[in-house]
Amino acid sequence: MTDAKPAPLTAELLWTEGVTFGARSGSSAIVVDGDGAAGPSPMQLLAEALAGCMATDVVMIVTKGRHPLKGLRVVLTAERAPDPPRRLLGIALSFHLIGEVPAAAVERAIALSTETYCSVWHSLRQDIELTTTFDINP
Repeated sequence: MTDAKPAPLTAELLWTEGVTFGARSGSSAIVVDGDGAAGPSPMQLLAEALAGCMATDVVMIVTKGRHPLKGLRVVLTAERAPDPPRRLLGIALSFHLIGEVPAAAVERAIALSTETYCSVWHSLRQDIELTTTFDINP
């Protein structure tokens, strides 16, 4: 086992106009728009990051278990506080799988993601209520 620290995560934003920024992290670049018009807003990016992190975990865990996953769609709905800073209060993630995947394998994958692997979830305040559901369509 190595004690090497992972490389730091870096991002750079360059203001273009209004509340729009060009953003770059590693080799990828996007437009971030505080109004959500020219690109995703910071909160939309956060939602996509969480859904993407957990979806990645579920795919990796289910396929490592040698279950025939043929498709996955994740829908995230979040409740925000009514007043600034309008932080997230609750998040619901619904996983829609296609394939002959046992429900127990999906439950285990979601649990491992939330309890151990999803770095995005573990970077958020832990008083945010998280609920997950799933369905499997063979």
